[in-house]
Amino acid sequence: MKKTSLSSALMIAVVGAVALLGCKKKDEAATAPPPAAAPAPMAEPAAAPPAVTVTSVTVGNTAGADLSVAPVAVLGAKDKIIVSVKTSGTASNVNVGAKLTYQDGQVAGEQSGTLNSTDTGTTNLEFTKASGWPAGKYTADVTVDGKAAGMPQQFEVK
Repeated sequence: MKKTSLSSALMIAVVGAVALLGCKKKDEAATAPPPAAAPAPMAEPAAAPPAVTVTSVTVGNTAGADLSVAPVAVLGAKDKIIVSVKTSGTASNVNVGAKLTYQDGQVAGEQSGTLNSTDTGTTNLEFTKASGWPAGKYTADVTVDGKAAGMPQQFEVK
């Protein structure tokens, strides 16, 4: 039998303890829960769709009993100009406006009204000019609640 010295036995014990502690640290590291991920930034809520949308804009000179206006591309200088705004959706006291712009960019007229509907509706805004409309090309722009709505309509006065 071999005799081992006390220092050799002590040395083996120390090495074994270090090895054991090293294994424990690895196990603890392996079983430790992963660090919490930073919370995801909150997405901004999607803008609510407007309660009312413009489905069509028509320019003409006469309105039917149901407020519908037949589109007219060329109007006479003494004609009444009607900008008809058809809407869909719910609206309560919502401002609807129309602006006529002459071909040189000058505003030829502005009218506004109040829109109240629960489903679909038509709002007609009328423009008249006692001295007659100057001949030329015009654009009718519609706004709902202060925001551009519908497609601008072009027409001509002869």
